[in-house]
Amino acid sequence: MNDRVTPSIHALPDGEAELTLVVRLPWEDIARLGQEAGRLAAQTGRPVTLDEAVSHRLRSPKVAAHAKQAGEQPAPVPSSASVSSLPSRPPAEQARQAIERINGTG
Repeated sequence: MNDRVTPSIHALPDGEAELTLVVRLPWEDIARLGQEAGRLAAQTGRPVTLDEAVSHRLRSPKVAAHAKQAGEQPAPVPSSASVSSLPSRPPAEQARQAIERINGTG
């Protein structure tokens, strides 16, 4: 782990904790999180942030059970295996297409 910045942890009134961190992800993973946020928003009937989508994903029984079996903490993002392989494209094109998928215009 790179200790450029020490992550901050805050206790919340509901008994949970909030951890702030920065994660570098490929655009395809960002698009996948956007799709997860869209599904969650449809279920709850309200807008959902990518932060909420990640939290929901980490709390899903499938991810939690896998981490418990492996004796490790769940990864903060979906594994790259859940993202389809795409041919190499310039980063700007990847970003544009990922944003279009998130917005539902692509």
